[in-house]
Amino acid sequence: MNVDKSGPRIRHMFGEIAPRYDLLNHLLSLGIDRWWRRRAVQLVPARDGTPVLDVCTGTGDLALAYWRSTGGRVPIVGVDFCRPMLAISTEKASRAGAGSAVAWIEADARQLPFPDDLFQIVCVAFGLRNVSDTEAGLRELVRVCRRGGNVAILEFTLPQKQPWRTLYGWYLRHVLPRVGQTLAKNRQGAYNYLAASVGEFFQPEALAELMRRSGLSRVCYHVFTLGIAALYVGVK
Repeated sequence: MNVDKSGPRIRHMFGEIAPRYDLLNHLLSLGIDRWWRRRAVQLVPARDGTPVLDVCTGTGDLALAYWRSTGGRVPIVGVDFCRPMLAISTEKASRAGAGSAVAWIEADARQLPFPDDLFQIVCVAFGLRNVSDTEAGLRELVRVCRRGGNVAILEFTLPQKQPWRTLYGWYLRHVLPRVGQTLAKNRQGAYNYLAASVGEFFQPEALAELMRRSGLSRVCYHVFTLGIAALYVGVK
């Protein structure tokens, strides 16, 4: 892959766009990103009181979706290596009344500060694509997931059918970068990066196979919204 995913660049880039990150997510997806996260929680529900881990949590939307779905009865942990993003997630959790039910930890997805076999669900929404070494990131997700637990990955894809593939490609290359850069000015070309990284990332069957090679079984994926996002699920 040619996209620059070096840790310092990714951390700086997301730090720059953090104040407008949620606004742009909802605007550029027409609000559908909220439904994707709700659907992920429905398809991979927490089944007992052991903790759930959200890696590359960003501003915490998926972690908070799990907190809401469990009524605050399950410990939720959100991890990210971008401090400005975590500052926003902490504020959102406080406004939502999550309190100590959600813990926010600054850490790198490639070196998670947890023992093996701890979490019933290890999930990541639109973040694995940004990890410089996808396989290393996946191995860490699997490592901290308990036996019989689920690893769930929500990620952008490219539609396989025409004319949606062509239309979405045009939107990624021409509309999204201009709107994103206008509303969230940054020196890292964050929304050009987004378009390029989606185009270069593993597509559904390739990512599913990588999950199998990382030690997961019963891997499947659910395609959302004409193929522009998918939820991948595997069992440890």
